Amino acid sequence: MTNYNNNPLDDFELHHRDIKTIGKDLQRPECILAEPNGNLWSADARGGVMKISPDGSQKLITETGSDFFKGAKEETTKYLDGTLPNGLAFADNGDILISNFGTDRLERMTRKGDTIVLADTIEGEEIGKVNFVLRDSKNRIWITISTKTKNWMHALKHDLRDGYVARYEDGAFRIIADGFGFTNEIRFDRNEEYLYIVETTGGCITRMRLTESGNLVDREIFGPTKLGRGSWPDGIAFDTFGNLWGTTVYSDKLFVLSPEGDMKILLDEGDPEKVEALEKAFYNNNVTEDVLFATGQGIAPWMASITFGGADLRTVYIGSLKGKNIPYFKSPVPGLPMVHWKK
Repeated sequence: MTNYNNNPLDDFELHHRDIKTIGKDLQRPECILAEPNGNLWSADARGGVMKISPDGSQKLITETGSDFFKGAKEETTKYLDGTLPNGLAFADNGDILISNFGTDRLERMTRKGDTIVLADTIEGEEIGKVNFVLRDSKNRIWITISTKTKNWMHALKHDLRDGYVARYEDGAFRIIADGFGFTNEIRFDRNEEYLYIVETTGGCITRMRLTESGNLVDREIFGPTKLGRGSWPDGIAFDTFGNLWGTTVYSDKLFVLSPEGDMKILLDEGDPEKVEALEKAFYNNNVTEDVLFATGQGIAPWMASITFGGADLRTVYIGSLKGKNIPYFKSPVPGLPMVHWKK
């Protein structure tokens, strides 16, 4: 990485000896929320979230109030018709907003499990594959829809751009920006000037400027136009210096983009041969389960998200789709506090 303004990550190196784990027997800990008191909340494929206390004790809280939440399947790597919590965010009262990739809905769950559906349609149509949810400083709720294709496996194509970003207003969602390649996680920068949008099958990070009226304009790619061969970005998070941390899901890489957009790989756990096979299938629009599910290995197989936590926000937690626990390590720079961190 090029040296700019003494970036604290210029000389930072991450080794396996620096990484510890928390949690056990987790199922698809794709997204993780951290609270100032040390509690972690991890998405769980059994239909809810796992609460992990600082002492390591954990409690599964599952969604109730609908037949959709009964008998959730334990298989976490295949396409599911049932509940499949994906992205998480805290509502202003501490409830958990759940973007459910299985039920195709945005849900709101209390910390006891009582659940309501906030939205399952958008502008009169089916909402699509709800991937991620984010709350901003004005208490607006943003979501990403990866694809309108019901079976997400059929959306893993290099020339499909049917993902979009929407905002919850007056009890309904409104599409704010569209035309993305499998829209995934989104984050605002420190001043909420730009929204950064992960395009998984696009292989890049896009950003758009947020206007005073709440529209997104001036679309551009931030950083490399391609994050690497076989590198499909998934989760992102900012630190206080302005670095954007991220993961690539099937090639299992942890990367960072400097404020100037320069890229540095902090951890590479992927299998080059299997990633190359997936890349070839992707550009032939022929991604099969055999090729896709052969990938995923290392400390956090199918590396999916980044969360800053700990009292000083210097603990980095890595979410994954195939992992059974949550790896974590110390960062030389604190993470940018999320909205729920600011009281």
